[in-house]
Amino acid sequence: MPVRWTIMLAAALELSTIGSALPQSEAKPTLDYDFYKARVDCHSDNNSAFQLEHLAPGAKSYTDEQSRKNFETVSKLVNPGEPMVSRLLMHPLAPEGGGDVFHSGGRQFTSMKDPDWKAIAAFVNGATLGGRSKKN
Repeated sequence: MPVRWTIMLAAALELSTIGSALPQSEAKPTLDYDFYKARVDCHSDNNSAFQLEHLAPGAKSYTDEQSRKNFETVSKLVNPGEPMVSRLLMHPLAPEGGGDVFHSGGRQFTSMKDPDWKAIAAFVNGATLGGRSKKN
């Protein structure tokens, strides 16, 4: 085997060994639909591009189909396990509370102490109704 190929093979083997020795990142939590439906399902009246299902006139809660559609939409706006970079939490949070400077949908939360903000953060962190988070 030519020396050049021997060196390249040795370098490739060294890199694969180094890569396997690096710590693996922690698994991201799984977003829990039941927790979402019970504690998060919200924003029924909004005019922004963030279009969720609307409650039927006189209805006090969403149908399961509406909640599932909302869950799918909301899931695209979060980084599981990372509430501080999840658009669902940071856009509607007032800048004084650590949120984004601009949010066309208005401010729903003045601070991270808001109970609704905390419920959404728990959802992003993989909370379940049983109190444990689920990991992928």
